[in-house]
Amino acid sequence: MSTVKETGWVGWARFAGVIILVSGIFSGIQGLVALIGPNTYYVATEGSLYLFDVAGWGWWNLIIGILLILTALALFTGATWARVVAIILAVISAVVQMMLIPAQPWWAIIVIGMDVLIIYALTAHGRELRSDEG
Repeated sequence: MSTVKETGWVGWARFAGVIILVSGIFSGIQGLVALIGPNTYYVATEGSLYLFDVAGWGWWNLIIGILLILTALALFTGATWARVVAIILAVISAVVQMMLIPAQPWWAIIVIGMDVLIIYALTAHGRELRSDEG
């Protein structure tokens, strides 16, 4: 028997895992596209992307994408370390989106809202993932 009472929020915690998985897949694809064809990947900036050129940005996205995918898969098993990593990644994502508000205000605000929802679902109800059996 489970000692943690399951609420409807366990679905939101699973949703957080799905969002993290999809985000990881998208980041990985963006990274691969930037690495395979850095001369054909169009970026509307002058110089470099903050700290990286397009290839450096591609490697960064590929690595983050792989980490997100692994974290999401572990999150589905209810691993505590995966919840902690997912929360840290959601916080980092929200902070990065704050920097993107001038360039993409609506998208950044939507992603920040999703990150806050992920953080809440995993901090307040993430433990229910471990006790969920169905």
